Amino acid sequence: MSDLFDLRFVTVVGKGGVGKTTVSTALALAAARRGKRVLIAMCNAKERVSQFLEVPPIGPYNQNVLPGIDAVNMVPQVALEEYGMMVLKVRALYRAIFENRLVAAFLRGTPGIEAWSMLGKAQFHAHETLPDGRPRYDMVILDSPATGHGLEMLRVPRVLLDVAPPGLLRREAERAWDLFQDPVRSGVVVVTLAEDMPVSEGIELYDALRNELNLPVVGIAVNGLIEQLFDAEESEWLEATARSTPEEDLAFNLLKAGKRRTLRERVQVESLARIAKNFVLPRYSLPQLMVPELRRKGMEELSRAFDVVR
Repeated sequence: MSDLFDLRFVTVVGKGGVGKTTVSTALALAAARRGKRVLIAMCNAKERVSQFLEVPPIGPYNQNVLPGIDAVNMVPQVALEEYGMMVLKVRALYRAIFENRLVAAFLRGTPGIEAWSMLGKAQFHAHETLPDGRPRYDMVILDSPATGHGLEMLRVPRVLLDVAPPGLLRREAERAWDLFQDPVRSGVVVVTLAEDMPVSEGIELYDALRNELNLPVVGIAVNGLIEQLFDAEESEWLEATARSTPEEDLAFNLLKAGKRRTLRERVQVESLARIAKNFVLPRYSLPQLMVPELRRKGMEELSRAFDVVR
């Protein structure tokens, strides 16, 4: 398995709410710290990277946000036009093909074309070179949609190989599919929380990525981990004492809070055991930060999770 930071294209996947954008941003910071030139590619998302990094809002065109880091919030129509121009190079040729009435009708009827407009643009940047022949980006990080939509997006190149006639679209789909399946250049990071439902969905997603799509999964990022405050004996004491303490007792609310904490810690321990059993992968552990809002300083702290592999 390739080192995560040697990959040219990293797809970050997971169910909604587990922190894919947090992980994507933290990974970008960790890669930039290693001297990589990185692109964070979001998919028509409710954009939060600018808040995390304390930079201006990120729009549908690639923009530099920090030294070594570019970002884009891809919108299907804009991405399709930009991608078409990047592939065809000449605007007149782009208009002759993409603005042709028959071609436009074909594209509208092609399954997954909106997803492909974004996925195609993102993968193009993984191949893109500067005039001197050097890669424009060392790593493209695709912050994918939530689980179901994310899987559908990753299936699109294979769908296009089935439905597109020989030509430009099919060649691009073949190039993308070759990239996504190449463990030397590409990999998927699954994001989860140390909770029962997210772990179950993460296991299902992991199985689909490996067994259905045959894509290299290179790591699991466990987000929002809390520090273990109580050992088993202390947990039992807190639970027993909380049960036997009357509500009017001054210590009742404190004991109740302690009991809730022990229950959450127990769920986390059980979830991490399930993760260790079901994911034979490098694991990156991102702590839950006790801050009002996640900002640049917090993101820098989270990015250190990629310095330690469990």
